[in-house]
Amino acid sequence: MARRIIWSKRAQTDRKSIFSYWNNRNKSNFYSKKLNKLFVKATELIAIYPQIGRTTTTEKIRVKFVNHFALIYEYSETQLDILAIFDTRQNPKKLDKIVSSNKD
Repeated sequence: MARRIIWSKRAQTDRKSIFSYWNNRNKSNFYSKKLNKLFVKATELIAIYPQIGRTTTTEKIRVKFVNHFALIYEYSETQLDILAIFDTRQNPKKLDKIVSSNKD
């Protein structure tokens, strides 16, 4: 059963920032479009098979890796919430803060 996919405000902001960075860096939106397709495919897959992501220290939150990015999400029977997107080339302590800030 596919779940409804909800992008949090933070995840939307993360995504826009990532695309903006690559558009400016490459002077083209080609890579951003490619990356967006990967994000969409990953979220569609997670919506069907939510347990494919790695577990985190927070019980309900999981991580699915897409290239150098981590899609941070939680799910229920009917919904998939994308909480944030994290560039894994950053300090990993930032990821811990993101996950812990989404605890219930």
